[in-house]
Amino acid sequence: MPVFVAPNPVSLPLMSAPSSPAAASPVRVAAIGVGVALLVLGLKFLAYRLTGSVALFSDALESIINVVSAGGALLALWVAARPADASHPYGHTKAEYLSAVVEGVLIVLAALSILRVAVPELSHPRAVDAPWLGLGVNMGASVINLVWANVLLRIGQASRSPALIADGKHVMSDVVTSVGVLIGVVLARLTGWHILDPLLALLVALNILWSGWGLLSSSVGGLMDAGVDPHTDAQLRRVISEEATGALEIHDLRTRHSGQVTFVEFHLVVPSEMTVRDAHTICDRLEDAVQGVIAGANVTIHVEPQDQAKHCGVLVV
Repeated sequence: MPVFVAPNPVSLPLMSAPSSPAAASPVRVAAIGVGVALLVLGLKFLAYRLTGSVALFSDALESIINVVSAGGALLALWVAARPADASHPYGHTKAEYLSAVVEGVLIVLAALSILRVAVPELSHPRAVDAPWLGLGVNMGASVINLVWANVLLRIGQASRSPALIADGKHVMSDVVTSVGVLIGVVLARLTGWHILDPLLALLVALNILWSGWGLLSSSVGGLMDAGVDPHTDAQLRRVISEEATGALEIHDLRTRHSGQVTFVEFHLVVPSEMTVRDAHTICDRLEDAVQGVIAGANVTIHVEPQDQAKHCGVLVV
Protein backbone atom coordinates (compact mmCIF):
# COMPACT_ATOMS: atom_id res chain seq x y z
CA MET A 1 0.00 0.00 0.00
CA PRO A 2 1.54 3.35 -0.99
CA VAL A 3 2.35 5.93 1.62
CA PHE A 4 -0.18 8.78 1.59
CA VAL A 5 1.18 12.19 2.64
CA ALA A 6 -1.60 14.15 4.28
CA PRO A 7 -2.19 17.66 2.96
CA ASN A 8 -1.40 20.57 5.19
CA PRO A 9 -4.15 21.10 7.77
CA VAL A 10 -6.86 23.28 6.31
CA SER A 11 -7.74 26.37 8.33
CA LEU A 12 -10.47 28.83 7.51
CA PRO A 13 -10.06 32.52 8.29
CA LEU A 14 -12.57 34.02 10.66
CA MET A 15 -15.75 35.00 8.95
CA SER A 16 -16.65 38.62 9.17
CA ALA A 17 -19.01 39.61 11.94
CA PRO A 18 -22.63 40.37 11.17
CA SER A 19 -23.26 43.43 9.07
CA SER A 20 -24.84 45.43 11.89
CA PRO A 21 -22.53 48.35 12.75
CA ALA A 22 -22.87 47.70 16.45
CA ALA A 23 -22.23 43.97 16.11
CA ALA A 24 -19.20 44.68 13.90
CA SER A 25 -17.40 46.41 16.77
CA PRO A 26 -17.74 44.72 20.18
CA VAL A 27 -14.95 46.99 21.49
CA ARG A 28 -17.02 50.06 20.68
CA VAL A 29 -20.07 48.53 22.35
CA ALA A 30 -18.01 47.78 25.49
CA ALA A 31 -16.74 51.37 25.56
CA ILE A 32 -20.32 52.68 25.47
CA GLY A 33 -21.12 50.20 28.24
CA VAL A 34 -18.66 51.89 30.59
CA GLY A 35 -20.50 55.19 30.16
CA VAL A 36 -23.89 53.55 30.70
CA ALA A 37 -22.63 51.82 33.86
CA LEU A 38 -21.32 55.11 35.28
CA LEU A 39 -24.67 56.83 34.58
CA VAL A 40 -26.65 54.05 36.28
CA LEU A 41 -24.24 54.07 39.24
CA GLY A 42 -24.80 57.80 39.77
CA LEU A 43 -28.58 57.43 39.61
CA LYS A 44 -28.68 54.52 42.06
CA PHE A 45 -26.51 56.24 44.63
CA LEU A 46 -28.74 59.30 44.30
CA ALA A 47 -31.75 57.06 44.99
CA TYR A 48 -30.02 55.67 48.09
CA ARG A 49 -29.15 59.17 49.36
CA LEU A 50 -32.76 60.25 48.93
CA THR A 51 -34.20 57.28 50.83
CA GLY A 52 -31.55 55.85 53.16
CA SER A 53 -32.78 52.40 52.14
CA VAL A 54 -30.39 49.53 52.82
CA ALA A 55 -31.91 47.62 49.90
CA LEU A 56 -31.28 50.53 47.55
CA PHE A 57 -27.76 50.83 48.98
CA SER A 58 -27.17 47.16 48.11
CA ASP A 59 -28.48 47.83 44.61
CA ALA A 60 -26.07 50.75 44.26
CA LEU A 61 -23.16 48.62 45.47
CA GLU A 62 -23.84 46.13 42.71
CA SER A 63 -23.66 49.00 40.21
CA ILE A 64 -20.06 49.63 41.28
CA ILE A 65 -19.33 46.10 40.14
CA ASN A 66 -21.12 46.87 36.87
CA VAL A 67 -18.69 49.73 36.21
CA VAL A 68 -15.67 47.54 36.96
CA SER A 69 -17.13 44.73 34.85
CA ALA A 70 -17.76 47.02 31.90
CA GLY A 71 -14.18 48.29 32.13
CA GLY A 72 -12.88 44.72 32.31
CA ALA A 73 -14.96 43.70 29.29
CA LEU A 74 -13.61 46.64 27.32
CA LEU A 75 -10.01 45.71 28.16
CA ALA A 76 -10.59 42.03 27.39
CA LEU A 77 -12.22 42.76 24.03
CA TRP A 78 -9.37 45.10 23.10
CA VAL A 79 -6.83 42.38 23.89
CA ALA A 80 -8.91 39.66 22.18
CA ALA A 81 -9.11 41.73 18.98
CA ARG A 82 -5.32 41.72 18.60
CA PRO A 83 -4.14 39.46 15.76
CA ALA A 84 -2.20 36.26 16.33
CA ASP A 85 1.54 36.65 16.80
CA ALA A 86 4.61 34.46 17.32
CA SER A 87 3.87 34.05 21.04
CA HIS A 88 0.12 33.52 20.57
CA PRO A 89 -0.35 31.70 17.25
CA TYR A 90 -4.00 30.98 18.04
CA GLY A 91 -4.75 34.61 18.84
CA HIS A 92 -5.78 36.30 22.10
CA THR A 93 -9.47 35.41 22.18
CA LYS A 94 -9.35 33.70 25.59
CA ALA A 95 -8.83 37.12 27.18
CA GLU A 96 -12.63 37.38 27.13
CA TYR A 97 -12.93 34.38 29.46
CA LEU A 98 -10.43 35.93 31.87
CA SER A 99 -12.58 39.05 31.97
CA ALA A 100 -15.68 36.98 32.72
CA VAL A 101 -13.88 35.12 35.55
CA VAL A 102 -12.78 38.42 37.13
CA GLU A 103 -16.34 39.71 36.78
CA GLY A 104 -17.67 36.63 38.57
CA VAL A 105 -15.26 37.14 41.46
CA LEU A 106 -16.25 40.81 41.74
CA ILE A 107 -19.92 39.86 41.81
CA VAL A 108 -19.28 37.54 44.75
CA LEU A 109 -17.39 40.29 46.59
CA ALA A 110 -20.29 42.68 46.01
CA ALA A 111 -22.70 40.16 47.52
CA LEU A 112 -20.50 39.80 50.62
CA SER A 113 -20.39 43.59 51.00
CA ILE A 114 -24.18 43.74 50.88
CA LEU A 115 -24.47 41.03 53.52
CA ARG A 116 -22.09 42.94 55.80
CA VAL A 117 -24.38 45.99 55.64
CA ALA A 118 -27.75 44.24 55.68
CA VAL A 119 -27.34 41.69 58.48
CA PRO A 120 -26.95 44.28 61.32
CA GLU A 121 -30.03 46.12 60.01
CA LEU A 122 -32.21 43.06 60.63
CA SER A 123 -32.14 43.70 64.38
CA HIS A 124 -32.67 47.47 64.04
CA PRO A 125 -34.68 48.18 60.88
CA ARG A 126 -35.21 51.84 60.00
CA ALA A 127 -38.01 53.65 58.22
CA VAL A 128 -37.23 54.64 54.64
CA ASP A 129 -37.18 58.41 54.11
CA ALA A 130 -38.69 60.21 51.11
CA PRO A 131 -39.10 56.97 49.19
CA TRP A 132 -41.13 58.01 46.16
CA LEU A 133 -38.60 60.36 44.56
CA GLY A 134 -35.76 57.94 45.32
CA LEU A 135 -37.73 55.00 43.94
CA GLY A 136 -38.50 56.96 40.79
CA VAL A 137 -34.78 57.66 40.25
CA ASN A 138 -33.95 54.00 40.86
CA MET A 139 -36.67 52.92 38.44
CA GLY A 140 -35.24 55.20 35.75
CA ALA A 141 -31.82 53.60 36.25
CA SER A 142 -33.40 50.16 35.96
CA VAL A 143 -35.07 51.03 32.66
CA ILE A 144 -31.71 52.16 31.27
CA ASN A 145 -30.15 48.90 32.46
CA LEU A 146 -32.95 46.82 30.89
CA VAL A 147 -32.49 48.43 27.49
CA TRP A 148 -28.70 48.14 27.65
CA ALA A 149 -28.76 44.52 28.83
CA ASN A 150 -30.82 43.54 25.78
CA VAL A 151 -28.42 45.42 23.50
CA LEU A 152 -25.42 43.64 25.04
CA LEU A 153 -27.02 40.19 24.78
CA ARG A 154 -28.14 40.72 21.19
CA ILE A 155 -24.78 42.02 19.99
CA GLY A 156 -22.85 39.52 22.14
CA GLN A 157 -24.71 36.58 20.57
CA ALA A 158 -24.39 38.02 17.06
CA SER A 159 -20.62 38.54 17.44
CA ARG A 160 -20.10 35.37 19.55
CA SER A 161 -18.46 37.41 22.32
CA PRO A 162 -18.32 35.74 25.78
CA ALA A 163 -17.33 39.07 27.37
CA LEU A 164 -20.37 40.94 26.03
CA ILE A 165 -22.72 38.06 26.81
CA ALA A 166 -21.37 37.84 30.38
CA ASP A 167 -21.75 41.59 30.82
CA GLY A 168 -25.28 41.46 29.41
CA LYS A 169 -26.31 38.67 31.77
CA HIS A 170 -24.81 40.56 34.69
CA VAL A 171 -26.68 43.76 33.82
CA MET A 172 -29.91 41.78 33.35
CA SER A 173 -29.48 40.21 36.80
CA ASP A 174 -29.08 43.76 38.11
CA VAL A 175 -32.43 44.64 36.52
CA VAL A 176 -34.14 41.69 38.23
CA THR A 177 -32.53 42.69 41.52
CA SER A 178 -33.66 46.30 41.17
CA VAL A 179 -37.26 45.32 40.44
CA GLY A 180 -37.31 43.12 43.55
CA VAL A 181 -35.84 45.93 45.64
CA LEU A 182 -38.39 48.43 44.36
CA ILE A 183 -41.28 46.12 45.22
CA GLY A 184 -39.87 45.45 48.69
CA VAL A 185 -39.28 49.11 49.55
CA VAL A 186 -42.79 50.03 48.39
CA LEU A 187 -44.27 47.26 50.55
CA ALA A 188 -42.18 48.38 53.52
CA ARG A 189 -43.49 51.91 53.11
CA LEU A 190 -47.13 50.89 52.65
CA THR A 191 -47.27 48.27 55.41
CA GLY A 192 -44.88 49.80 57.94
CA TRP A 193 -42.89 46.54 58.05
CA HIS A 194 -39.50 48.20 57.91
CA ILE A 195 -37.69 44.86 58.27
CA LEU A 196 -38.62 44.19 54.63
CA ASP A 197 -35.86 46.62 53.63
CA PRO A 198 -32.87 44.63 55.04
CA LEU A 199 -34.59 41.36 54.11
CA LEU A 200 -34.73 42.48 50.49
CA ALA A 201 -31.05 43.42 50.72
CA LEU A 202 -30.29 39.85 51.81
CA LEU A 203 -32.26 38.44 48.88
CA VAL A 204 -30.35 40.76 46.57
CA ALA A 205 -27.06 39.39 47.94
CA LEU A 206 -28.18 35.78 47.40
CA ASN A 207 -29.28 36.55 43.84
CA ILE A 208 -25.92 38.17 43.12
CA LEU A 209 -24.07 35.17 44.54
CA TRP A 210 -26.05 32.85 42.26
CA SER A 211 -25.33 35.06 39.25
CA GLY A 212 -21.63 35.16 40.09
CA TRP A 213 -21.44 31.38 40.47
CA GLY A 214 -23.08 30.81 37.09
CA LEU A 215 -20.74 33.27 35.41
CA LEU A 216 -17.66 31.69 36.99
CA SER A 217 -18.77 28.20 35.96
CA SER A 218 -19.32 29.08 32.30
CA SER A 219 -16.11 31.11 32.08
CA VAL A 220 -13.95 28.39 33.62
CA GLY A 221 -15.47 25.97 31.09
CA GLY A 222 -14.16 28.20 28.30
CA LEU A 223 -10.71 28.41 29.85
CA MET A 224 -10.69 24.60 30.15
CA ASP A 225 -11.42 24.20 26.42
CA ALA A 226 -15.01 22.99 26.79
CA GLY A 227 -16.49 21.62 23.57
CA VAL A 228 -19.66 22.68 21.79
CA ASP A 229 -23.04 21.81 23.26
CA PRO A 230 -24.60 18.40 22.43
CA HIS A 231 -27.09 19.89 19.94
CA THR A 232 -24.34 21.63 17.94
CA ASP A 233 -22.17 18.50 18.11
CA ALA A 234 -25.02 16.44 16.63
CA GLN A 235 -25.46 19.00 13.83
CA LEU A 236 -21.75 18.87 13.06
CA ARG A 237 -21.74 15.09 12.84
CA ARG A 238 -24.79 15.10 10.58
CA VAL A 239 -23.44 17.62 8.02
CA ILE A 240 -19.96 16.05 8.05
CA SER A 241 -21.52 12.65 7.38
CA GLU A 242 -23.58 14.05 4.51
CA GLU A 243 -20.79 16.08 2.88
CA ALA A 244 -17.93 13.56 3.17
CA THR A 245 -18.94 11.59 0.05
CA GLY A 246 -15.85 9.94 -1.42
CA ALA A 247 -14.17 9.50 1.97
CA LEU A 248 -14.33 6.32 4.02
CA GLU A 249 -14.48 7.52 7.61
CA ILE A 250 -14.23 10.48 9.95
CA HIS A 251 -12.88 9.95 13.46
CA ASP A 252 -11.44 11.88 16.41
CA LEU A 253 -13.83 14.81 15.95
CA ARG A 254 -12.98 17.44 18.57
CA THR A 255 -14.21 20.96 19.27
CA ARG A 256 -13.30 23.74 21.67
CA HIS A 257 -14.30 27.34 22.27
CA SER A 258 -11.83 30.20 22.49
CA GLY A 259 -13.65 33.50 22.88
CA GLN A 260 -15.43 34.33 19.63
CA VAL A 261 -13.79 31.42 17.78
CA THR A 262 -14.77 27.75 17.77
CA PHE A 263 -12.04 25.30 16.72
CA VAL A 264 -13.14 22.11 14.95
CA GLU A 265 -10.72 19.35 14.04
CA PHE A 266 -11.03 15.75 12.86
CA HIS A 267 -9.28 13.00 10.88
CA LEU A 268 -10.57 12.16 7.41
CA VAL A 269 -9.83 8.65 6.07
CA VAL A 270 -9.81 8.35 2.26
CA PRO A 271 -8.99 5.49 -0.15
CA SER A 272 -5.23 5.02 -0.38
CA GLU A 273 -5.24 5.51 -4.16
CA MET A 274 -7.08 8.87 -3.95
CA THR A 275 -5.09 11.85 -5.23
CA VAL A 276 -4.23 14.84 -3.06
CA ARG A 277 -6.40 17.02 -5.29
CA ASP A 278 -9.49 14.84 -4.78
CA ALA A 279 -8.89 14.65 -1.02
CA HIS A 280 -8.55 18.42 -0.89
CA THR A 281 -11.85 18.82 -2.71
CA ILE A 282 -13.57 16.78 0.00
CA CYS A 283 -11.88 18.95 2.64
CA ASP A 284 -13.17 22.13 0.98
CA ARG A 285 -16.70 20.71 0.96
CA LEU A 286 -16.45 19.75 4.63
CA GLU A 287 -15.12 23.18 5.60
CA ASP A 288 -18.14 24.84 4.02
CA ALA A 289 -20.46 22.41 5.81
CA VAL A 290 -18.90 23.11 9.22
CA GLN A 291 -19.06 26.86 8.54
CA GLY A 292 -22.76 26.46 7.88
CA VAL A 293 -23.25 25.12 11.41
CA ILE A 294 -20.75 27.33 13.30
CA ALA A 295 -20.08 30.74 11.77
CA GLY A 296 -16.47 31.77 12.25
CA ALA A 297 -15.25 28.24 12.97
CA ASN A 298 -11.55 27.49 12.50
CA VAL A 299 -11.39 24.05 10.85
CA THR A 300 -8.42 21.68 10.76
CA ILE A 301 -8.70 18.40 8.82
CA HIS A 302 -6.01 15.71 8.92
CA VAL A 303 -6.23 13.37 5.91
CA GLU A 304 -5.23 9.73 6.39
CA PRO A 305 -4.96 6.69 4.09
CA GLN A 306 -7.31 3.73 4.30
CA ASP A 307 -5.12 1.63 6.59
CA GLN A 308 -5.51 4.26 9.34
CA ALA A 309 -9.25 3.70 9.67
CA LYS A 310 -10.50 3.07 13.20
CA HIS A 311 -13.96 1.87 12.12
CA CYS A 312 -15.60 4.28 14.55
CA GLY A 313 -16.59 7.92 14.68
CA VAL A 314 -18.80 9.56 12.04
CA LEU A 315 -20.33 7.27 9.43
CA VAL A 316 -20.03 8.61 5.87
CA VAL A 317 -23.42 8.62 4.14
